[in-house]
Amino acid sequence: MKWIVGLGNPGPEYAKTRHNVGFMALDRLAERHGISISQSKSKSLIGEGHIGGVKAVLIKPMTYMNLSGEAVRAYMDYYKVALEDLIVVYDDMDTETGKIRLRFQGSAGGHNGIKSIIQHTGTQKFDRIRMGISRPEPGYAIVDYVLATFPKKEKELLDQMIENTCDALEFSMKHTFEQTMAKFNG
Repeated sequence: MKWIVGLGNPGPEYAKTRHNVGFMALDRLAERHGISISQSKSKSLIGEGHIGGVKAVLIKPMTYMNLSGEAVRAYMDYYKVALEDLIVVYDDMDTETGKIRLRFQGSAGGHNGIKSIIQHTGTQKFDRIRMGISRPEPGYAIVDYVLATFPKKEKELLDQMIENTCDALEFSMKHTFEQTMAKFNG
């Protein structure tokens, strides 16, 4: 079994913002595989199904970004799942818009959602797919930037990035994360 956590903020006002690309990717993956992310459990919305013959649980924390670790910990404790089976999908300002980067460990890099997960799991060792949103122009407040929607000129890049993220998640069901990194990084 794999459990995939997409990071974002709940509510329609955040739905199409840069900070919600993790939710967007999970929604697209769910759509591809007929999974409904609608069960309210462990401070999250959860959907269960099969991807490539492997049981997958798609999780969207409803704790808001900065407290994502609370939802991850609640799910871990209740279902007794292993961190080795976790993949976290989230926005990354240090990756160019439209690109994805896969890592199996590392610091939070200033991302409060990842910082919360590290704090609540006690480790930096978990698989992640970083979805690029680039950095804002100098003088643009980071909070305003991540909570803004993508401009029209980036819609195609966004859509392709979501597709690539879903492809990587599907590939990871039957391959090691190292093999997935080799195929999808760069």
